[in-house]
Amino acid sequence: MSLLWLFIGSIFVNNILLSRFLGCCPFLGVSTKSATAKGMGVAVIFVTVLAAVVTWLVYYLALVPLHLEFLYTLSFILVIAALVQFVELALKKINPALYKSLGIFLPLITTNCAVLGVAVINMNEGYSLIEAIVNAFGSSAGFLLAIMLMAGIRERMDRSTGVPKCLQGLPIALVTAGLMSIAFMGFTGIIK
Repeated sequence: MSLLWLFIGSIFVNNILLSRFLGCCPFLGVSTKSATAKGMGVAVIFVTVLAAVVTWLVYYLALVPLHLEFLYTLSFILVIAALVQFVELALKKINPALYKSLGIFLPLITTNCAVLGVAVINMNEGYSLIEAIVNAFGSSAGFLLAIMLMAGIRERMDRSTGVPKCLQGLPIALVTAGLMSIAFMGFTGIIK
């Protein structure tokens, strides 16, 4: 598979949020404002790509030669937790306003199953290091795309008076996420 198709496929066809349903907690929790969603998306891109590189190296240079492949989940979680701590410290210094607006969702990247899911997908598919990086970047770019679309829709719905009171907030967000997922299913079959 060419790297371009892998990249496009991981954004649209196999979107980590809307096709694989990984990372829904920050997707629903942070997508109320576009600025916050963008910050979370960029942080997820950084952590996912870095985690893909480090987990690939850990798996193929440490776990496989030592026949400890069964420890991949534990080792991947430790790598991701360390990377998130690094991102958290960097954001606190570089952009305190974004750090504060992300709140509890920034440390939750540690347990964001999308980041771990990409690392596991890379391992299960047997991707080379370059393919793993491309898949990680595409998957996290798909995360950014989905969360930004959701934030734009939610901001517009918050200004609208057409949403019934019983559906305002999380209920309409869940309905919207479902409709977005169905829309992304339209990309199925583009890449085999």
